[in-house]
Amino acid sequence: MPDTPAATQRARVRVPLRFHDGYSVDAELVTFHGLADGQEHVAVVLGEPAPGTVPLVRLHSECLTGDVFGSARCDCGPQLREAVERIAETGGILLYLRQEGRGIGLYNKLDAYALQDQGLDTYEANAALGLPEDGRDYTAAAQMLHALGVTSLDLLSNNPDKADQLRTLGIDVHDRVPTGVFTTPHNVRYLRAKVLQTQHTLPLAKLSAG
Repeated sequence: MPDTPAATQRARVRVPLRFHDGYSVDAELVTFHGLADGQEHVAVVLGEPAPGTVPLVRLHSECLTGDVFGSARCDCGPQLREAVERIAETGGILLYLRQEGRGIGLYNKLDAYALQDQGLDTYEANAALGLPEDGRDYTAAAQMLHALGVTSLDLLSNNPDKADQLRTLGIDVHDRVPTGVFTTPHNVRYLRAKVLQTQHTLPLAKLSAG
């Protein structure tokens, strides 16, 4: 991995995952020593890839409002739920990364929500707060993958920056597999901004201004 210290596995533990809609699956959660940003990121290992195939991997940034409370202002919760099932079906890993609000933190994210209520989009709101539009660095994610022995993968993501960063960090991304489209009356502007500002691969025609 280019100029990046290696991380090592710290512990592995089996955890039964249960979702609100009744879906359940057993996973193995892996923690790490030596991650570059010092955060407590976790790998969720689901199933086993078939021989001769690469694992399906998702880099999922923590979203308390969406993942835990079911906020309709983003698509994070449905993406997490979808990713766990799709990865379990083929075998792979979900990296749960402590990068709330695209790296700006929970309090700043909520401040950005207030600005969005005044008409700014999600990226404009971050900029108005003097914060990066997207401050995420995936060095720790690449460290986690190397520690798990994964150097080639299919990436479950609509975000081209994730694939670009992983490739720069020495991970061979075979394919970038799009997630589903999870729209609500409250997140259409948010999703459109991701397409227009950072070239997320979401079908813009389905994201009417509503």
